[in-house]
Amino acid sequence: MTKEKWGQLRQRLLKTVGQNNYTNWIEPIEFRASNDGIATLDVPTNFLGNYVNQNFSDLILHELKSEDPSVCRLRFAVPVAAEADCAAVPGAGAEAPKVVKPVAPKSGGAMVTAPLDKRFTFDTFVVGKPNELAHAAARRVAEGGPVTFNPLFLYGGVGLGKTHLMHAIAHELRVRRPEMNVLYLSAEQFMYRFVQALRDRKMMDFKEIFRSVDVLMVDDVQFIAGKDSTQEEFFHTFNALVDQNKQIIISADRAPGEIKDLEDRVKSRLQCGLVVDLHPTDYELRLGILQSKVEQQRSNYPGLEVEAGVLEFLAHRISTNVRVLEGALTRLFAFASLVGREINMELTQDCLSDVLRASERKITVEEIQRKVSDHYNIRLSDMIGPKRLRSYARPRQVAMYLCKKMTSRSLPEIGRRFGGRDHTTVMHGVKRIEELKTQDGQIAEDLELLRRALEE
Repeated sequence: MTKEKWGQLRQRLLKTVGQNNYTNWIEPIEFRASNDGIATLDVPTNFLGNYVNQNFSDLILHELKSEDPSVCRLRFAVPVAAEADCAAVPGAGAEAPKVVKPVAPKSGGAMVTAPLDKRFTFDTFVVGKPNELAHAAARRVAEGGPVTFNPLFLYGGVGLGKTHLMHAIAHELRVRRPEMNVLYLSAEQFMYRFVQALRDRKMMDFKEIFRSVDVLMVDDVQFIAGKDSTQEEFFHTFNALVDQNKQIIISADRAPGEIKDLEDRVKSRLQCGLVVDLHPTDYELRLGILQSKVEQQRSNYPGLEVEAGVLEFLAHRISTNVRVLEGALTRLFAFASLVGREINMELTQDCLSDVLRASERKITVEEIQRKVSDHYNIRLSDMIGPKRLRSYARPRQVAMYLCKKMTSRSLPEIGRRFGGRDHTTVMHGVKRIEELKTQDGQIAEDLELLRRALEE
């Protein structure tokens, strides 16, 4: 086939597949030769060859047959110096694939990851009841062997350990399985690279990099919500890796079903593996974290001791964010060293007065929703969703009642947090629980247990 005829054939394909598909997938292909009924097409990468074979081989074969009726098979090959390195991909009735050496990532490609914090390892992660499942799942994935759940989705509020576990997995994989190609980055960086590839017309490089990794780790995936093109590419990347049995690890600040403006098909994909909630820390876990950090601080400030009761006081008073808790301890040691005083309760209250004021217990709607769904053993998405079954409706009303009594949120605000319900629905729920708590001993007991748990 002449170059001119191949050009005309591609133009016919353009009318069939559209400009976008043509530019990304058809235009890079060149016709090499046709022998014994097999048409060999040169492609720039193995990935492109595989994709075209799966999605456009029938169309290409049909057009080629119109020019040369003897053609009955397609063969996609990456041109290299030795024929043995050509990548053969079976098409409609194509020949069996040859064993090929994977195409090496281009410079600055797959091995470029976001910086990993050397402090965030499994050894420095303090395990307690609120995070033990997340820790165990992360440990299993970090072994680098076959895992029965893919993806692993970690979610929770700020400062609960998501990023720590993500970094710990990456560190561990690099030690245990140095041959594996591990890519860790934030969702924002994924989007930036995607936009840059579009701008520079290097989508093939982008796809090859992200779909040739062994482990893909994406932090703060809620960032891509509402960004349609990025979600589209993330979805296809996700599918390509899962189909190759490659591990994916995702983190977010909330469960997949609760991320607003995330496409349903992306939510569905994210929910198909193991979804693990890192719960707000309890008193015992916070105390354990402080005790662990004290040992680290002693190496920086030898001779400084902490008076009995100080750690317990901090674990009780600073309860919402582990980062704030750790920062308070660092500040305390530095201050005591500079002024030459021992770390006692008086110094703690003087040094951390602003932190302690800012950390006064503030119960959130999200915390109440989580506690109530755990108490009644139902999914959070069901409790705030549209279902009206009694098994969901009563816990929903209990949660609305507690939100009204324990937060400063208005009824319309509370309604919005419960799936966009009207304030009159919240008002009805609060009134109903007010009536039931005087009539139903179980409801009264549930309310008291939940109140105590939330005020801990």
